[in-house]
Amino acid sequence: MAISPKLFPLLLLFSLGSVASATVFSINNQCTYTVWPGILSGNGPTLGGGGFSLNSGQSVKLTAQPGWSGRLWARTGCNFDPSGYGTCVTGDCGGSLNCTLGGAMPATLAEFTIASGPTNMDFYDVSLVDGYNVGMGVKATSGTGDCQYAGCVADLNRDCPKEMQVTDSRSVVACKSACAAFNTDEFCCTGDHSTPQTCSPTQYSALFKNACPTAYSYAYDDASSTCTCSGSDYLITFCPTGRDD
Repeated sequence: MAISPKLFPLLLLFSLGSVASATVFSINNQCTYTVWPGILSGNGPTLGGGGFSLNSGQSVKLTAQPGWSGRLWARTGCNFDPSGYGTCVTGDCGGSLNCTLGGAMPATLAEFTIASGPTNMDFYDVSLVDGYNVGMGVKATSGTGDCQYAGCVADLNRDCPKEMQVTDSRSVVACKSACAAFNTDEFCCTGDHSTPQTCSPTQYSALFKNACPTAYSYAYDDASSTCTCSGSDYLITFCPTGRDD
């Protein structure tokens, strides 16, 4: 049956309304020092060239298409040559400004899976499973659903147990996860502790959780740490001072 020309505008409107829109990440550096965000895409194109410099007080916007997934973290103490090769004190991704590898532990991670359709949910979290180097917050700036704040506002470097500290010549620059520090099944959720039923919180993950209740503290901390939202953009802040950042 032929479709009446009068229906074309309505069909076009319906079609446009059913297409998921791109997601905008606003990345803001509130630290008192330069950070070098690293970005690794799991699905979809590389964002921001995989990494760049972000001065204190500076912000950038990056756009992710529907279905994109990946992780983002801060690198600190970096020194790159004009060709983009060098090293970072924390979060280094193989000696390159433009990351093609994940960040070296310990590093605070923001992880995203963006919905592929307008009625689907985004999933996001801030994870301390690989340790902590810089405070980070993720705030949904629009959208519908729970849209919780995810992040770690506290300075875990200041309160990091001595056996988990990473130091330079002047101060603590990062805090290892218990898995990285001790490499046991209990702390790494491996071997006999490889299921949610057999891998429970420890005194070290509890320290992370008490300081940063909206961040992943260990591998099976899903229930209180995985956030969902539909149709939102996101504000990602390094060194946030509160949940409004």
